[in-house]
Amino acid sequence: MTARPDVVARLTGRSVRGEKPLSGALTEVTLDDGRVVVVKRCEGPGAARAEAAGLRWLAGAGTVRVPVVHGDEGAWLVLDRVARGRPSREAAVRFGRDLAALHAAGAPAFGAPPPGGPADASIGLAPMRNEPGTDWPGWFAAQRVLPYLRRAVDRGTVRPGEAAVVERLCERLPELAGPPEPPARLHGDLWSGNVLWAADGDVRLIDPAAHGGHRETDLAMLRLFGCPHLEAVLDGYQEVAPLADGWPRRVGVHQLFPLLVHAVLFGRGYAEQALSVARSALTG
Repeated sequence: MTARPDVVARLTGRSVRGEKPLSGALTEVTLDDGRVVVVKRCEGPGAARAEAAGLRWLAGAGTVRVPVVHGDEGAWLVLDRVARGRPSREAAVRFGRDLAALHAAGAPAFGAPPPGGPADASIGLAPMRNEPGTDWPGWFAAQRVLPYLRRAVDRGTVRPGEAAVVERLCERLPELAGPPEPPARLHGDLWSGNVLWAADGDVRLIDPAAHGGHRETDLAMLRLFGCPHLEAVLDGYQEVAPLADGWPRRVGVHQLFPLLVHAVLFGRGYAEQALSVARSALTG
C-alpha cells in the first residue's frame, strides 16, 4: 500500500477500505465508515510531527481553518480531505480578516516553535531552526536570512562578493524594519500553493512552517509567488488589523528569507531575485 493501513487505523480508529494515490507523497484513503482522509508521507526526521504541531497551533487560534489532524506517526501524517473549490473575492476578503486574527493570536517569541513542535523544523525541503529571540531585526537576520545566505554561498549559488549586499541589509534591519511589532502566529510558508480554496467557500491553510514571526512576512510571501484576489485578501486584512505605515516598502525585506531558501533549493534565478530585493531595500 502507498499509505500504511496499520498507521491509518491507529490514527483514525477505522480500517482502510480503499486508496487512491494523489502524488508521490499524498494518498487519498477511504475508511470503512465512508469517510475520506489524506495520508501524507513527510520527508526528514520529525517532519510529520512538526507539520501536525503547526496545524494544531494554527487551528487553536480559531481563525483561518486548517484540515483536521488525525495524528502523526513516524513519517506519516493523516488529515481530513478538503474538497477543492474556486477562488472568489468574497472568500479572499474573509481569508484576509481571518489571517489578521491568526497573526493577532500571537506567539511567545520570534522564532518560537508551535507547542509540541521541534526546534529543528523545515520550510519545504530546507531545514529551518526555530530558535526564540526577542528582537525581530536581530532574530530575522541571524535565524532567517544569514543561515541561507551562507548555504547559498557554499553551494556557489550566490558569489562571495555578492553576499555583502545582503549582509549590509542585515546590518541596517533595525532602521528598515518599521515600527516594533509583537510576535505573530505565522503560517511561515504562505505561498499560494499552501492556500487551499475549499468547495465550502472558505480557505484552508496547509503545509505550514509555523513559528512566531513578523506578520508582514506571511503577507510578503503571498505577494512573492502570487495569490488569487490578493488585493481583496489585503483589504480584509486591513479591516481587522491595519498594517504599519510604509509596509509596501518593506515587502522586499520580508521576501528575502523565502527567496534565499529557494536559492538554496532551486538555484541561481532565486539568488538573483534575492540580491535585487536587497539592493532595492537599501536604496529605497
